[in-house]
Amino acid sequence: MALNPVANRMSRGTTLNSDDEDHVRRRALLASRLTPTALRSMRDEVQERADAVVEAAVARGTVDGVADVAEALPTSFVPDLIGWPRDGRERLLPWAGATFDSLGPVNARTVRSAPRTLAMMRFARSVVRERSTLPGSMGADLLAKADAGELGHGECPALMIDDLAPSLDTTISAIASALWLLAVHRDQWDALRADPSLVPNAVNEVVRVESPLRAFARYVAEDTEVAGTPLRRGSRVVVFYASADRDERAWDAPEELDVTRDASRQLGFGQGAHGCAGQGLARLETQSILRSLLERVDHLELVEEPSWGLNNIIHKLDRLPLRLVAA
Repeated sequence: MALNPVANRMSRGTTLNSDDEDHVRRRALLASRLTPTALRSMRDEVQERADAVVEAAVARGTVDGVADVAEALPTSFVPDLIGWPRDGRERLLPWAGATFDSLGPVNARTVRSAPRTLAMMRFARSVVRERSTLPGSMGADLLAKADAGELGHGECPALMIDDLAPSLDTTISAIASALWLLAVHRDQWDALRADPSLVPNAVNEVVRVESPLRAFARYVAEDTEVAGTPLRRGSRVVVFYASADRDERAWDAPEELDVTRDASRQLGFGQGAHGCAGQGLARLETQSILRSLLERVDHLELVEEPSWGLNNIIHKLDRLPLRLVAA
């Protein structure tokens, strides 16, 4: 799955880097908190947290849409859900970013990510060893299942990281991109204000236009052919999400943002057995922020040009100066 052999070895034991029965077993261990029923039970809490984030931002008027809005909800909710101890959480975002950097091709960013990815794994192991997960969390559930013999205790650290890293950077990217796109495309913001029922569709369209993921890779399992190109067993295939989601053969006017478009076919969350297990949570968080903004903000204005962050795998805004004009 990664674009270098070291990361592929180190990521063994995760749902991303497993297949068939092993993948199904690991995914099932994490699934109970991410089912549609479970997410419905979280909806009110997520919306309340989103409202608090947006109310604080509106009160300030001019904000960094990344640090003050996009990061605020996932970093307040996801670590609690997974059960990470409260001490040391300031390191989670740099660790998560390094995890994605480590999955890229061998370059300077891959090399520099190594100390942080190792630090994150050491921390996860200490959490399991000391049993310091928050009560009632996904991490506590994992430890209980390990105690019951459903998995080895040694599998727990990788699975906890497996849940954390993808649940932060990808969602933060989607929320920040939504803010940027809706500030630039005032007509699309106005369409959402006129019909808030378009919010779920708008999230799909944002992910289509500005995919949070750059690329993932896979080995070809058997000789096959895609669009007339032969693919031999054992070769590597790289999926570039932005290319697929802007393919003029699949989309009308693919470069345009259109919140009324049926963008449910976008590939940003993956498909099939390896479709993003946490996409329901990512959608819930992004939709909650947008709904809260629509209730409180007349429109969004760019204060200055945003800056984009560097990461081998995550496509993300690093800074987004915005003015939130209250309704």
